[in-house]
Amino acid sequence: MDGEATAQIEQDAPGINRLREEHRRYSQELESLLSKPYLSEEERLEEVRLKKLKLHLKDRIFGVRSA
Repeated sequence: MDGEATAQIEQDAPGINRLREEHRRYSQELESLLSKPYLSEEERLEEVRLKKLKLHLKDRIFGVRSA
């Protein structure tokens, strides 16, 4: 890897770290939600929303890493 590419990765690291932290937070929320024996309709919708947000963030993280 050349110096310019290394510098770009280091510059993007705070952004990647922020995305990873957000992904981790959604994972924790989802884990907490799924620890319940029964989910209401509203909680099921929240489960779907959290899964979509996590997937979106994962795509963004890999997009930044591969750029």
